[in-house]
Amino acid sequence: MSRQRATAFVPGHVTAFFSAHPDDRPVAAGSRGAGLTLTDGVTVRVSTTDGSGAAAAAVEPRTIRGEPGTIGAVEDALGALGVTAGERVGADGVAVAVETDLPIGAGFGVSGAATLGAAIAANAAFDCGRSENELIRIAHEAEVGRGTGLGDVVAQARGGVPIRLEPGAPGVGELDGIPADSRVEYVTYGELSTEAVLGGDTTALSAAGERALGRLCEDPRLPTLMAQAREFAADADLLVPEVATAIEAVDDAGGDAAMAMLGRTVFAIGTGLSDAGYDPSICRTDTAGARLVRDAECE
Repeated sequence: MSRQRATAFVPGHVTAFFSAHPDDRPVAAGSRGAGLTLTDGVTVRVSTTDGSGAAAAAVEPRTIRGEPGTIGAVEDALGALGVTAGERVGADGVAVAVETDLPIGAGFGVSGAATLGAAIAANAAFDCGRSENELIRIAHEAEVGRGTGLGDVVAQARGGVPIRLEPGAPGVGELDGIPADSRVEYVTYGELSTEAVLGGDTTALSAAGERALGRLCEDPRLPTLMAQAREFAADADLLVPEVATAIEAVDDAGGDAAMAMLGRTVFAIGTGLSDAGYDPSICRTDTAGARLVRDAECE
């Protein structure tokens, strides 16, 4: 029995504001906007077992946090790479394990991270011979095609504090960033459906996102990003009461907080939530972006 295996880490991503830009071509569809990538992220292990019997049967094909589960965009990305049973990896197929401590559906780009991580790990495990930009494109198109995200993948691939100047995958879209590193705190109150928001009328939302992006480009600093994030949430009518209360408490404590798009999550730079009396999760902005890792790095 032999095993092919690779592991990727992809940072979480909180979007501060965005405008939606659909297109008939998924490679060109996406969003403009800005956000933060996080050292709290998603680890994806991709492997296969060649053989038969109990050892091969013990490999659970798909897991999320150790439980059986699938993500549609991950399956689409693997299909685009030709990584399915009977093709590159033999009859036993592919095992994909997604691990994360981030809340799912709460504005951290978990689906995009899992999809990009699966593409990066599968490319390495099965020697698919794709470049970084090709893998990002495959993951981006899979996310857009499933309606689960518009800009997370390209931001997570870059890392740091990315600014999405033009929508789309590499070769079509355009990225810049704020040269900053910060402690980040967050508190989550639950899910907010990305599909429901993106599937509705996004005219007012996109207009607010365009205004916010213009102001950030004039003054590319973290305080400006946070201020525009708060204004965007209000203008786009996305702010939920529990997040609004937390943002106000952080402001009263002299801090800087905003709502993550799209989720019932408040995030703050520095010690804003701690200073306001909350018990937040704590991480930092991620400086490296999506990458292959040794398993020990994620333990």
